[in-house]
Amino acid sequence: MYKLAPSVLAADFGQLANELRTVAEAGAHYAHIDVMDGHFVPNISIGVPVVKSLRKQSALVFDVHLMIAEPEKYIHAFADAGADIINFHLEAAKNPASLIQDIRALGVKPAITLKPGTPIEVVYPYASLVDMILLMSVEPGFGGQAFMPEALGRAKVLRSFLDKRNFATDIEMDGGIYIDNAAAVLASGVNILVAGTAIFGAADKAEAVRTFLRLFPKNT
Repeated sequence: MYKLAPSVLAADFGQLANELRTVAEAGAHYAHIDVMDGHFVPNISIGVPVVKSLRKQSALVFDVHLMIAEPEKYIHAFADAGADIINFHLEAAKNPASLIQDIRALGVKPAITLKPGTPIEVVYPYASLVDMILLMSVEPGFGGQAFMPEALGRAKVLRSFLDKRNFATDIEMDGGIYIDNAAAVLASGVNILVAGTAIFGAADKAEAVRTFLRLFPKNT
């Protein structure tokens, strides 16, 4: 299934509930929520209290992307706050298999993220254990970066690996995705698009969502 996940990082933080309402009514499926700690990545963004507050205001699937050190310490808090998916960086996890199991035990879908420079092969042992693999197409930690074209080749390799084994794992891509490159991203095997500035920076956010959705293959 193809899904659109507007990235909250690019939204107006003073109007987050309204922004999420706008994109949800236009047909978005997920809210991609970037959590940054100032350690694993240079910036600091939002945390548990904001996710908890937004949960009361939105029925969107909350795809919580933990760009943080020691994600093991925080999965319970984000699960309690209303995360539907907890997405942690493989580079930050001490024991990925155990963390995946712990996330699923909380009733939340586990997902793994890879930085652009991390070899695709390192995620293979966990590919059947998670619901989704997120490939970053920019360096994590900042919004508004330019898309790295080499991410397309990485997605094709991962999609081939998954398909040959009949794994139902989703592939998500995040970073620098706009209407003009979204079709190429989808063609590479990605089925969940994260878009931030392209949606929340648009004059008509609802129409931006609908424009992305028109790119998705039919009957999916």
